[in-house]
Amino acid sequence: MRSPTVREPAVAGSFYPSDAGVLRDTVDALLADAASSRVSTPKAIAVPHAGYVYSGAVAATAYALVARMRDTITRVIVIGPNHRVAVRGIALAGVQRFATPLGLVSVPEAWALARLSALPTVCVSPEAHRWEHSVEVQLPFIQRALGDVDVIPLLAGDTNGDEVADVLDALWGGPETLIVISTDLSHYLPDHEARQTDAATIARILALDGPIDHAHACGATALNGLLTAARRHGLHPIVLDARNSSDTAGDPDRVVGYCAVAFEEAPHA
Repeated sequence: MRSPTVREPAVAGSFYPSDAGVLRDTVDALLADAASSRVSTPKAIAVPHAGYVYSGAVAATAYALVARMRDTITRVIVIGPNHRVAVRGIALAGVQRFATPLGLVSVPEAWALARLSALPTVCVSPEAHRWEHSVEVQLPFIQRALGDVDVIPLLAGDTNGDEVADVLDALWGGPETLIVISTDLSHYLPDHEARQTDAATIARILALDGPIDHAHACGATALNGLLTAARRHGLHPIVLDARNSSDTAGDPDRVVGYCAVAFEEAPHA
């Protein structure tokens, strides 16, 4: 029987392995193979949310980086787009835990609501989260890279980057809090065209130049919120990896673009 306080996995066995041992070994191998980075302690990362066979290696470059902060990070804010159920505003899940094949992830929703209650765009929508993959696919990476941390899962629906940035400001915290933006780049262009399109989008991310539209990033609303928040807080973006599905397991005539970007705080003078 499903518990109303637990959001069960929706895409285990399709986007990532459903067997706990296979999933653990898959994620650990991706993290071990990820390229090292000069970035020290990012406040935020932007990572893709496709099936692991397509984008897992790209996402792993960011999660291998934040794994170095395992003893510091205790809370992760994850914001992705809603692909299946429309929602007005920015939706919490209305549960106490998310389940993956690796175990339960604690969701301190009362803590989040206490900090977000003054924002009219924030709502609670279990329906929007129930079948959504954009947050779920991040959780096994978080579990293996960071261990037993709290996660605040959010979906950015019919809203805008400024409203997402206000949510991020309310949950910003200190070094104990990591922000994860879940987004792919362009969809279903030929490989050569996608590379040009995605390179232009990545250049705008590096310039903190929003708003980016949904044709160039399916998680554009959440990404635009991070770009706004990064300007407010003086974060500096660094690209960790950029590929598309034809680099991994996809048809080169119809690809999806991916990137991993870390946003670090500028050093104090």
